[in-house]
Amino acid sequence: MLHRPGHEIENVYPDILHRMLVDDIPYLPIAQEEHDFFAKTLRDNGVEVLYFAKLAAEALADDQVKNEFLEKMLAESGHAAGAVHDALKEYLLSMDTQAMVDKIIAGVRKDEIQTKFVSLAEMAEDADYPFFMDPMPNAYFTRDPQASIGEGITINHMTFKARQRESLFTEYIIKHNPRFANKGVHVWRDRYHDTRIEGGDELVLSDHVFAIGISQRTSADAIMDIARNLFKDSNYDTVVAIHIPHNHAMMHLDTVFTMINYDQFTVHPQILDGGKIDTYILHPGKDGEIEIQHRTDLQKVLEEVLDKPEIDLIPTGNGDPIVAPREQWNDGSNTLTIAPGEVVTYDRNYVSNDLLRKHGILVHEVRSSELSRGRGGPRCMSCPIVREDLTK
Repeated sequence: MLHRPGHEIENVYPDILHRMLVDDIPYLPIAQEEHDFFAKTLRDNGVEVLYFAKLAAEALADDQVKNEFLEKMLAESGHAAGAVHDALKEYLLSMDTQAMVDKIIAGVRKDEIQTKFVSLAEMAEDADYPFFMDPMPNAYFTRDPQASIGEGITINHMTFKARQRESLFTEYIIKHNPRFANKGVHVWRDRYHDTRIEGGDELVLSDHVFAIGISQRTSADAIMDIARNLFKDSNYDTVVAIHIPHNHAMMHLDTVFTMINYDQFTVHPQILDGGKIDTYILHPGKDGEIEIQHRTDLQKVLEEVLDKPEIDLIPTGNGDPIVAPREQWNDGSNTLTIAPGEVVTYDRNYVSNDLLRKHGILVHEVRSSELSRGRGGPRCMSCPIVREDLTK
């Protein structure tokens, strides 16, 4: 599942970069060309590509469902009632459903709608800010609002307000899109929690082992909640929680660590302190309790939980003290695995890509001059829903 960048990118300007959780502003026409090339690369290699916004519009085909969704979206955008709520609702309902979804993602500027009924008090609040509904410039990173695990999905309560509305689309896709509704999709955790979790921290390692990052974006409480639900209602019997630095450069586990084969992983060397990192193995205990083991040798943990004699950890940028952080900043560790030993990466990370090939990995490079400005790579830009069973 992908989202092609749209006008939400052009609704970002320097004064709100921090508010929008972005560092730069991609040039939209080139970003769209690069994203189309990315989608074509996936299709050319046997991947079915679905688009997030199209799935959302299909889920809102029923007028009652559409109205319910819009009320929730307006409330989560800060307009539960009042003149602004009424004006926004009238404006958005005047569009066809696909255009409405696209507009919500793009953001609604104050100068787009008639505001003659808006009270002076409402106009005075944040009067210089140009939006009634913020844009969602991170929406092309579809990995984070949700994550598929086994026969189910997490619909995530994301950390920062700028991204929290994105998973409301997911909720309606799962409940009401004909492709998913009433198909037995288990929701391991819904979005209505106080504790935070994001899909970039969620990594499926096998049919019974799940890894998750303890990060800036995912809390320990959320990890325990998911572990309980998986242990109770699925075949998953092992959760590996990996503690990574809580900073913007390493916001998710998949920015520093990804699985690329049954026994091969990329890893940013700066998360390993002499080869060590705090790692916790969770197993189901008695009476619904969870047993937790603390370890520090990630390689040995992976060998144990995956029952492999040896694990190949491939360092970003070949471990070079200059190249590794540079390529990690441009998502050199954020590899998208489309088959065991076959990945999609950004072309700009040529040192990491060359090293992957030397380790026997088939690498498909995609263009990245503009997409990379959003601080996310091919894995961030994709949300696998169903994979062929390749258990080994």
